[in-house]
Amino acid sequence: MTEAMARAHRRYWRFNLALIAVLMTIGFIVSFIAPLFARTLADVRFAGFSLPFYLGAQGAILIYVLLVAIYIVLMQRADRVLQAALEADAAIREASKAQQR
Repeated sequence: MTEAMARAHRRYWRFNLALIAVLMTIGFIVSFIAPLFARTLADVRFAGFSLPFYLGAQGAILIYVLLVAIYIVLMQRADRVLQAALEADAAIREASKAQQR
């Protein structure tokens, strides 16, 4: 594996871990922090319901589905970038082999 591919892999996994950390933090806040402030947030209305009720009834599930969708979209983009780096690396290796012949 070339140094460029090693850097591409490191960038890919750093991005993956950072994305997971951010999305899991948002999930943690929705699951554990928002219910702690349920009484304080009771006056906040969303879609005609009090915010804690909405989050408990369906809002949290919608947020989790949105987090999964965000992860899928961003990781597909990262996969495309890594694939492009792999193809560029393979093309460079093929060109260097052709020059050696």
